[in-house]
Amino acid sequence: MLRRLFGRKSLAATPLRPGLVTGRKEMKVDDSPVLEVRADGHLVRAVLHGQGPRFGPTIVFLHEGLGSIAQWKHFPDTLARAAGCNALVYERWGHGGSDPLSGPRKADFMEREAHATLPEVLDAFGLEKAILFGHSDGGSIALLFAARYPERTLGVMTEAAHVFVEEASLAGVRAAVERFDTSDMEKRLSLYHGGNAESMFRGWADIWLSAKFRDWTIPPATLAAIQAPVLALQGADDEYGSAAQLQRIQTGVGAAAKTILIPDCAHEPHVQAREAVMEEALGFIENIKAAGEPPDMAV
Repeated sequence: MLRRLFGRKSLAATPLRPGLVTGRKEMKVDDSPVLEVRADGHLVRAVLHGQGPRFGPTIVFLHEGLGSIAQWKHFPDTLARAAGCNALVYERWGHGGSDPLSGPRKADFMEREAHATLPEVLDAFGLEKAILFGHSDGGSIALLFAARYPERTLGVMTEAAHVFVEEASLAGVRAAVERFDTSDMEKRLSLYHGGNAESMFRGWADIWLSAKFRDWTIPPATLAAIQAPVLALQGADDEYGSAAQLQRIQTGVGAAAKTILIPDCAHEPHVQAREAVMEEALGFIENIKAAGEPPDMAV
């Protein structure tokens, strides 16, 4: 069944509230309109799949440090369809077709995204609450948002989220820099990021490898402030982090968190172990939807 779902075409995007979407880009992803939204002073590119709030809750997808809308491929739409939800996917500042970076990233770039940009993106699409699905840096942003805005968070799913900087993370970034400098990696990234490819990559790598970022962490008190259920996934062979990240999440969030270490899987569980991820995600979303229903309607 899951294999068949990944071959299906997307639904048309829901009409948006007038005045909130400021433009369109030429690129199209999965047949849905590509839109521009102004958030935290920058134009960011977004795609919406689904039939609107009456169809079900919206899952907001937060990409990795080198990610974009197109790099998710069909996964957001497929998961949303199977779960009876809508999907909102957007590109952070500096990525894909969003505004280019204007300088080096700051050490609090993930906090800034979680506390300032993401709320404005949700507001632009009329979303009071959402389920978050974050990959890598996007997973960290999802956790930070859930801690700051518990009233807007229905649930959090993370893949390979970072809650502290470990040597494995830095080794992975150094290896990526080597590939970028010695292979066609920039050319391949430009297929998704266009003219943003080099500044996007350098902005990501430089801040991760900087001395001022070495002590970055999501403190235990911040994780403890998360009230929504959390599903945290990580590949056992993740080249950017160890199982210690899952342990920190479990300890910090407590009973509301479920953590899973996926065998024979590296940094992209939704690609390398997509059926396992789909099964876990669907069960997680089903529980959220059931908990939000009146008792006599709960499944």
